[in-house]
Amino acid sequence: MTAAVTANLLALQFGGSTLPGIVFTYGALIAIFYFVLIRPQQKQRKAHEALIRTIKRGDEIVTAGGIIGEVVSVGGTNKDGISESSMSDRITIKSAESRLVIERGRIARVITSTASTKPTT
Repeated sequence: MTAAVTANLLALQFGGSTLPGIVFTYGALIAIFYFVLIRPQQKQRKAHEALIRTIKRGDEIVTAGGIIGEVVSVGGTNKDGISESSMSDRITIKSAESRLVIERGRIARVITSTASTKPTT
């Protein structure tokens, strides 16, 4: 940031205009923030949501509170009987000898998925 300020002061001293330099500096900073911080976080969030939407019976999950359990049933059928997956769906998990009902959006990660444990032929 100090290099940009120094460049702008030198341009003023020699009679040049600083507006293009300022616009370029701020544009470069915005681009850096977008490509380093915002874009990777959006990609990670979309991948996490896609993984959570594909949860099915038998998957082992970890909730945001740290509870580890196996999915027993997945809620989320509409009035026509068609399965829908929103982040407020209720999912029943079995942890040790107890069953818990949680929201789909409170799942932090999927440890094992039934699709990944099946052998391919």
